[in-house]
Amino acid sequence: MAKTNTEAKTNRHEFTLKVEGENWTKQVSHAFEKVRKNVTVDGFRKGKVPKEIFDKKFGSQDYLVEAANHMISEEFTKIMKENNYDIVVEPQIEMKTLTEEVLECTMTLIENPEVTIKKYTGLNIKREKVQVTEEEIDHELAHLLEHFSEVVPKDEGAVEQGDIAIIDFEGFKDGVAFEGGKGLNHSLEIGSHSFIPGFEEQLIGMKKDEEREIEVTFPEDYYEENLKGAKATFKVKVHEIKARKVRELDKEFFDDLALEGVDSEESLRKEIKSTIETQKERSAENKYIDDLIDAVSKQAEVDIPEEMVANVTENMLAQMKDRLAMQGLNFDMYMKFSGRTLEEIKSEMEKEAFSRVLARLTLEKIQQLENITVTEEELEEKIKTMMEEHHVTEEEILSQVRGGREALKYDLEINKVIDFLKDANK
Repeated sequence: MAKTNTEAKTNRHEFTLKVEGENWTKQVSHAFEKVRKNVTVDGFRKGKVPKEIFDKKFGSQDYLVEAANHMISEEFTKIMKENNYDIVVEPQIEMKTLTEEVLECTMTLIENPEVTIKKYTGLNIKREKVQVTEEEIDHELAHLLEHFSEVVPKDEGAVEQGDIAIIDFEGFKDGVAFEGGKGLNHSLEIGSHSFIPGFEEQLIGMKKDEEREIEVTFPEDYYEENLKGAKATFKVKVHEIKARKVRELDKEFFDDLALEGVDSEESLRKEIKSTIETQKERSAENKYIDDLIDAVSKQAEVDIPEEMVANVTENMLAQMKDRLAMQGLNFDMYMKFSGRTLEEIKSEMEKEAFSRVLARLTLEKIQQLENITVTEEELEEKIKTMMEEHHVTEEEILSQVRGGREALKYDLEINKVIDFLKDANK
């Protein structure tokens, strides 16, 4: 039924599947019975419409595809059983002919490629040392005081840098108001750079109830096509001015801060230093691991199938869309704002996708060479730790992990490989 067009040493295997005669007509008939079960046509009981009526009203595509999917799935199972391929992407199906007389298609299976690593020990990769400066502590302390600052009405004086102005505004291009250019009682922090360049700066010096016309030029890369690089005039009125009152390092501030053991500037600076140190240690560790994997990957020789990279790229794109959706953003709108096409975004992702595939293949090869494994006891301990940390059951953990226990075990194996590389490349 199927024949292979593959050579034994390649990781790409192509099969031709051709089904005809009684074997195919029986399968088509079975598929038709399955499809018409849920079909209702006037004048016939549900699921009892004659084939000639069904074909005239709906065509034959649905049940032919159903029959083809069944035969392809059956053949795939047979091929995998006979060859035990380690495929890395979904089988690729190219349909040649699909009629009531014959099914003919090609099936391409792609296995993990062979990896050769010239060297993966003694690479002398170093972890950068972490230190926290007084300037960094000062900066974080100032940021903390600003975060806890109070916003108070500014009854006297004019708008200054850092103030919050409550304004009405309306934009005009060539004397005509444009869509989306109007706002009422809008709260704008001067220096936030949330408006068109040059807009906020021209509010400085304005007083409460003052009106002013502001001239600006839209950026060349502005998302609205008709406003790119255009000159515009905004009529602005200031309703209210608010200023930030920076807190003092007094008892009231430390009470609001509510950090255990922190009741003075000295203890606060120690806490800030510890926090910065922890963040830097984490970043240094992540960079060290990235540098280590990058160095080892450069020692690998492998012919990576483009389908593997495409598969990871699509996953990255789907994750990006999910993140945008969580922020209430539409992907099409994101492309409009960023000024990039889908092809440009995917092209950028492909480089990262290639690096990810190369790193994975390299680490898996080292795992194989060093015979690094994870026991059931280690897996159970990992699950137990996750249960305690997140206060959930094992079932809840596994339901949230794509691939379940095997995926968790794989992550533990890769972490063991990384630990091995740390020791072997100091």
